[in-house]
Amino acid sequence: MKGWLQSFFYSNWFYGCCVVALSCEASLQQGFALNRPIYYVALFCATVVYYTYAYRNDKGYAPNNERSRWYASHKKLVTTYQIQFGLMGGLLGIFLLFEYGEQVLQMNLEECCLAAIFPLLALGYYGTLQFGGKRFNLRNLGLLKPFIIGFIWAGVVTIYPLLFNAIETGVHYAPDAMGWLFFLKNFLFISILCILFDIKDYAADHNAALKTFVVRFGLRKTLFWVIMPLAILGFVSFLRFTIYREIGWERILINSIPFVMLIIVSWSMQRRKSILYYLAIIDGLMLLKAACGIIGMYYLN
Repeated sequence: MKGWLQSFFYSNWFYGCCVVALSCEASLQQGFALNRPIYYVALFCATVVYYTYAYRNDKGYAPNNERSRWYASHKKLVTTYQIQFGLMGGLLGIFLLFEYGEQVLQMNLEECCLAAIFPLLALGYYGTLQFGGKRFNLRNLGLLKPFIIGFIWAGVVTIYPLLFNAIETGVHYAPDAMGWLFFLKNFLFISILCILFDIKDYAADHNAALKTFVVRFGLRKTLFWVIMPLAILGFVSFLRFTIYREIGWERILINSIPFVMLIIVSWSMQRRKSILYYLAIIDGLMLLKAACGIIGMYYLN
């Protein structure tokens, strides 16, 4: 069982599941239909390939890191996954371009910017992006690092599903106030998870002089001065979203569960945890958030 769990989490299949679930939640809660299954398969493949590439080529992990040891002892398996998911995602992407190429060419400037900004930031986060002979590595921006990740994830799961829906229907997409509020909620929620995840990397970040919140302020100040206020702000943005949508109290209650669990998990971080705890419990809050949102739409609408 432990070997299966390690394979599921370390090979980043779990991140693929999270990004698909959050995308479904975003579409439903903003009043849009779900996308075609092929879109979610392509999104899953792209997520797995991106994170696997990042972790395989990340030199910042210590040799005694459990995930680093897993990658070192499963090189053949990881390479096989990369080839399989890379080919599948590439073929699906080509198919979608052939099917919707005309609609893509008709996208306006705002839609093109929304489509381009998130993958560009994702490439720049791990130093893949180069411009003018200089390599950009946004990960070195310690205090901004979790917000960059949160911004990328919020864009992929909140804006991309609706942008693809607009391409399918031939209607131009422009986020309204409700859409930006939902984006803000996802942005803050995922950014908080990233700050919590930095607790795991405290020793490596401290040695690398990377000034994350935990390195600069310490654990307790990060929990009570940064994470708690951001969690409250995220919950307030959700409440504002419910006002726009006139959501009933039952759905408000069930969608409040992830924020309550976020506070509980944050409190538990005062003691050091294993890497599987960070992956399964902290990142698992994304899956919980998506599940609560979907259940609220289907059963409490």
